[in-house]
Amino acid sequence: MSSRFVAGMEIEDVLKACAVLNEHGISATLDSLGESVLNAAEAEKSAGIYHELLDAIQQRGLNANVSVKLTQVGMDVDPMLATGIVAALTEHARRTGNFVRVDMEGTPYTDATLEMVRNIHNAPGNGGHVGAVIQAYLYRSEEDIKTLLRDRIRIRLCKGAYKEPPNLAFPKKEDVDANYVKLTKLLLTSGVYHGIATHDETIIKQTKAFVREQGIALDSFEFQMLHGVRRDLQRSLVHDGYRVRCYVPFGHEWYPYFMRRLAERPANVLFIAKNFFKN
Repeated sequence: MSSRFVAGMEIEDVLKACAVLNEHGISATLDSLGESVLNAAEAEKSAGIYHELLDAIQQRGLNANVSVKLTQVGMDVDPMLATGIVAALTEHARRTGNFVRVDMEGTPYTDATLEMVRNIHNAPGNGGHVGAVIQAYLYRSEEDIKTLLRDRIRIRLCKGAYKEPPNLAFPKKEDVDANYVKLTKLLLTSGVYHGIATHDETIIKQTKAFVREQGIALDSFEFQMLHGVRRDLQRSLVHDGYRVRCYVPFGHEWYPYFMRRLAERPANVLFIAKNFFKN
């Protein structure tokens, strides 16, 4: 089952998966799996994989960027280590005309993640080469988006994958959905290129209707989806002229990744089961 959603274990596996997506008009963001490294050596090893990916993307002419988690590059070991690694990756992305997305983890990391992204983005020459992720189920997300938009930082908007208490996050799906739509409209009218990351067809339809009503250019944003999920919907959006980016995880840490996603939010089990038999 995991092979449907994880591209493989090696760099070559994810590059081949990316090439196939590109053939269908779909771009990619490549994610080397692994979180919560325990020492600096592991953090530097993770960083090396991302540097290799950035070089390979350029050399092969692929339409792809990379996504990285801070705990994967040493945030729990030493925040300065993680900051240095992300800054170096951003500089590499700048040299190769690419982009680094810093993924969002649980709320204990939210403030530090956003502060790091802002600081690196605002360093000379880095504008447009590093971005953040905002989770719509958090009450704070609207204010976080407004802060990031003041710096014109690119945002991936998702619903949220981590289990959070009701004093921090909307507990009801309908409230999360309503906030997601509200935040989507804020992003689409900001003049900054963002990623609307959802498989929810109702929200996608609402987004498309808003884009038509506001006369928003279809190349000014992108829909983002997970590798192996609703491939039919991904290709349908491309056919209709929308930009689509696929989030493609790979690596030897696929089993912890897969099980953690299921454990954190039991609703993910139903989501995966429903989508496993869809094209």
